[in-house]
Amino acid sequence: MKLKYFVACTVAAQTLTLGAAIAQTPLTIWYHGAGNEVESALINQIVADFNASQSDWSVSLESFPQGAYNDSVVAAALAGNLPDILDVDGPVMPNWAWAGYMQPLPLDEAVIADFLPGTKGYWDGQLYSIGLWDAAVALVTRQSTLDALDLRTPTLAEPWSGDEFMAALDAAKVSGDWEYAFDPGMAWTGEWYPYAFSPFLQSFGGDIVDRSTYQSADGVLNGDAAVAFGEWWQSLFTGGYAPGTSQDPAARDNGFIEGRYAFSWNGNWAALNALNSFDDTLFLPAPDFGNGPKIGAASWQFGVSGTSEHPDGAAAFIEFALQDEYLAAFSNGIGLIPATASAAAMTENYAEGGAMAVFFALSEAQALVRPVTPGYVVQAKVFEKALADIANGADVVDTLDAAVDEIDADIARNSGYGH
Repeated sequence: MKLKYFVACTVAAQTLTLGAAIAQTPLTIWYHGAGNEVESALINQIVADFNASQSDWSVSLESFPQGAYNDSVVAAALAGNLPDILDVDGPVMPNWAWAGYMQPLPLDEAVIADFLPGTKGYWDGQLYSIGLWDAAVALVTRQSTLDALDLRTPTLAEPWSGDEFMAALDAAKVSGDWEYAFDPGMAWTGEWYPYAFSPFLQSFGGDIVDRSTYQSADGVLNGDAAVAFGEWWQSLFTGGYAPGTSQDPAARDNGFIEGRYAFSWNGNWAALNALNSFDDTLFLPAPDFGNGPKIGAASWQFGVSGTSEHPDGAAAFIEFALQDEYLAAFSNGIGLIPATASAAAMTENYAEGGAMAVFFALSEAQALVRPVTPGYVVQAKVFEKALADIANGADVVDTLDAAVDEIDADIARNSGYGH
């Protein structure tokens, strides 16, 4: 009798377990971090924790190398094979939303009220994506460099003006102590150009495209402010202040550490290398060229694919991933800026007094997202080519005018991209 009762209970338990497993609706997520062991371990842990935390959804992860990720998404969209949850680079999101690759994210915005602005992906008045981190760029130098050149230390409240910045570069150049006064990072290409360099243009008063309508670049990419920026940009290379487009990638990665550059324009992801090399490393705010100091914003974010039949489940996973413990874990693991101040307080480097806390403050005070338009993916490439050409000696006015013509033609071909 006892045996029969035991068997009946066992069968009942197995049935309940099977029923729970069957009840879990499968969801898929694609991620761009394949090949990065630390990053992969972190996202896999979130997936495992979410699956164990509830019985409604079961998420499976597929990771891609970052260089092949965007092309994989576009190909899958054309074939109708998108996953439920997409990882998307912030400035690319409007294009994917416009193309139907993504749908609005059904997330209570109270959940992200305290997130850094650059982590929030809005398009056409709706939230489509949210990031666990952001990234910021600073002017990297050493206190000993400022002391040797008799320069004041700029602050968020009182950054260097454009004139002060150039005076600093002049002092470094005249000293002869460095191969170049300034390393903007010309060996890096692609998204680095609009992310790192368009904030200089925006500080001059120009932009990649007119953000009031997103229908033209005329007047903002080739107006007086943009021409002044272009002439300044070209002077960095013709004046011998910075290495040009032929810069060796190894020099970009290690030149500041090796003492070849007095100042380097670089991101928080490279900060630990400088901190570990010099005990007087400084991360200075962007200079103000007349219209406020600017740096780039918006990194990788999560959203729901346009074809997902379970946006509620996808949103449930994304909200789960937004817990401070995961934001802090990503920051500790790969050095990026936690999306919230409460998560930053849980980290070693971004907590108050931490060696990289300044980057959180820079994101709050100076960050500007790249143009929020589906046309950005084309505009970014046009901008990159124009800046490389100007650095290589092309006529500033002609180059900017040609860039405007190319951007405006693309906008017209796409019927204004829905703006």
